[in-house]
Amino acid sequence: MQPTLFSTQQWTVSRLTFYIRKLLEENEILQDVWVQGEISNLSRPASGHIYFTLKDASAALKCVMWKTSAARLGIALQDGMEVEVHGKIGIYEVSGQYQLYADQIRPVGEGALYQEFMRLKAMLEAEGLFAPERKRPIPMFPQTIGIVTSATGAALRDMLNTLRRRLPLVQVILAPSPVQGTEAPPALVKAIQSLNRQSPDVILLARGGGSIEDLWAFNDERVVRAVAASSAPVICGVGHETDFTLCDFAADVRAPTPTAAAELATQLTLLDLRAGLQNYKTRILSATLKLLAEQKTSLAALVSQLRYVSPDRRIQSERQRVDELARRAHAALLHRIQLQATHVNGMERRLAALNPLAVLGRGYAVVTRKDDGSVVARLAQAGNEMKVRVSDGEFEVKKSTSR
Repeated sequence: MQPTLFSTQQWTVSRLTFYIRKLLEENEILQDVWVQGEISNLSRPASGHIYFTLKDASAALKCVMWKTSAARLGIALQDGMEVEVHGKIGIYEVSGQYQLYADQIRPVGEGALYQEFMRLKAMLEAEGLFAPERKRPIPMFPQTIGIVTSATGAALRDMLNTLRRRLPLVQVILAPSPVQGTEAPPALVKAIQSLNRQSPDVILLARGGGSIEDLWAFNDERVVRAVAASSAPVICGVGHETDFTLCDFAADVRAPTPTAAAELATQLTLLDLRAGLQNYKTRILSATLKLLAEQKTSLAALVSQLRYVSPDRRIQSERQRVDELARRAHAALLHRIQLQATHVNGMERRLAALNPLAVLGRGYAVVTRKDDGSVVARLAQAGNEMKVRVSDGEFEVKKSTSR
């Protein structure tokens, strides 16, 4: 046997499996597929993932839906159910089997409804029914709220409980209507128009969750146009968070649930109103106290000015001036008296110095003629009889004739 010129490539199981996986994952067609079949071997372990087999008469396909996608699933799966599954093809390398990694599951027949949904959406959007500039703001404090929903559904109870809890003062007008089935679209249109004749501040259009068939009435062109033509702003709360209807696009505000719609309609709750009233009360009190303080200051300034020009102040000022003048006059008089007293004392001392009696006290005497009392200053003036005055009296003397 001759050896072959070209040897066959050797693979490990892991390398070959990885290679096949890479081929599958690089194929764009296999990464975005819808597969129709019947569910079997359905399993829901505690991890939250969903495992099942999708089969038809000739083949079977293993499928897995991870927990994050399973949490958004809006239908209850069961064995034997005909479904359409969306996802991508991949390889589970541990067992070497290919499987479908699912992210959406819908009952058979929803595909046609989805196509109709997209056709209506494109048509109505082209007409401008979904334009953002058409959206109107929701009143902050509505006094009347209209509700269009089933009179027997849980959605109505949830909305009424929410409105009663958040804003019990609001008036609620119910326009009951079927929310699914062939009779629902005309009834919904009639209910919306009936409410608009009563001029509510806002209208809530709502129902609970369901399949696309259950919610189809809210994709009906007649209902969508009635929502867009509503005089009052409309909040649409149909289904659950992942459910979208054409009424959501036509409404002024889309709410993820009926309860959320009631919350969006009552942006100001009773607690908010009480807090607002308390805030206004505080602000009014603060402004009043501030005004009183300003007026008190202004009044004090006016009183001060009035006191400055009042007769009483003039009298008090003049009294003080009189007291000041009296004090100054008294001081001046006392000073004058002191000056005069000093002058008198000086004169007294001078007179005392010139007093003849003071001279006599030092041993001098005054001689006067007896006959005429004239002072004898020289011998030639002397008479025969004279008087001599000394400090303590006088006596007479006679002129001697001896030489």
